[in-house]
Amino acid sequence: MKYEADVVVLGGGGGGMAAAKAADKNGANVILIEREEENGGVLNQCIHNGFGIHYYRKDLTGPEFKETLQEELENTNVKVLNSAFVLDVNKDKQLTFVNHKGIHEIKTKALVMATGARERHFNSLAVPGDRVAGIFTAGVAQKYINLQNLKPANSALIVGSGDIGLIMARRLHLEGIEVKGVVEILPYPGGLERNVQQCLRDYNIPLYLSHTVTRVEGNKRLSKVYVSQVDENRQVIPNTEKVFNVDALITSVGLIPLTDPVKFVETGPGFITSNTNQTSEDWIFAAGNCTVVFDLVDYVSREGEKAGKYAALYSQNQYFPEQKVKVKKGKNINILHPMYIDPNERTKLYLRVSKTFKRAEVTVEPLGIKMIEEEARPSEMIEISIKPFKDKNLKEIEVSARELG
Repeated sequence: MKYEADVVVLGGGGGGMAAAKAADKNGANVILIEREEENGGVLNQCIHNGFGIHYYRKDLTGPEFKETLQEELENTNVKVLNSAFVLDVNKDKQLTFVNHKGIHEIKTKALVMATGARERHFNSLAVPGDRVAGIFTAGVAQKYINLQNLKPANSALIVGSGDIGLIMARRLHLEGIEVKGVVEILPYPGGLERNVQQCLRDYNIPLYLSHTVTRVEGNKRLSKVYVSQVDENRQVIPNTEKVFNVDALITSVGLIPLTDPVKFVETGPGFITSNTNQTSEDWIFAAGNCTVVFDLVDYVSREGEKAGKYAALYSQNQYFPEQKVKVKKGKNINILHPMYIDPNERTKLYLRVSKTFKRAEVTVEPLGIKMIEEEARPSEMIEISIKPFKDKNLKEIEVSARELG
């Protein structure tokens, strides 16, 4: 079967649903493709609250956030194809996907990639030891407990203090699983400060900063995890080893943006986009965690809306930027998004500093933008709003951060 659309949105999570909704609102004929049986992505298994505070001005759980977006989507003309997997995207603006009815093609004018990110597995850390059962990514453990009502362990250690790792520490504890600690190789937590407080300190779960897992042991099932302290160069400090007797190791060691099956767009590692979410291929737009890993689904949905809007305008020959200004990472900036700016459009810059500041000054030059950020941490995104500017000679801007006394 062959389909045609003005805009195809790939991915039915928070970013994809928001993108499809916005593209429809801006007059496009839209098809949304989602590989799972229902939309929502990871939202379906995130039963804790904290979603929607910025996007809906409500404190929602993940499923509540998803259902709210889903209801809005159902009031549009968007055609949703669930249980469909995209095999190929080519430069001729044609997609090939497969579902239970066979292989199909879609001809489109614009594409929005909202494919999210996948969890980095423990195997990528190259930790020596036995090949045993009982080692799970935090997302898999979350799915077992929240969706399948399964208890994955009796006692557990968590490696990595990203938000999902912190949230799972609390979730495991509430399910009667003994959580012996969270191990973090960096000297600061990887997740939001509110999650450190609400998920660890409130339940007296230890946080071992500047520590790393050095070995795992077990006979078929995990039984021991060895942990050592590391120095400022992340080298193991001798004679600092601790042994944890646990039957599960839960990993929260980062997310990797998903850019497949698009092979011909600039990435690094996620899709590199402009402030209108346009990639290096002018008909392809991208939003959410497939570009850069965001703190909140609220940001993902907000970016999805923007991508859907400009994809719709592009498909109707109403958006062709005349100029793109490069955004450069300056001193003490680790993550920066987007990397290009259409100066005729408003910009929301997202950045992460490369180290912890008690009080940081963030600057955007030569635009003369300065902002003060109290207790800036690499784990928490900083937002900077930039108004449209008309300097035709400006080719590059630089974002930097410095400590204020």
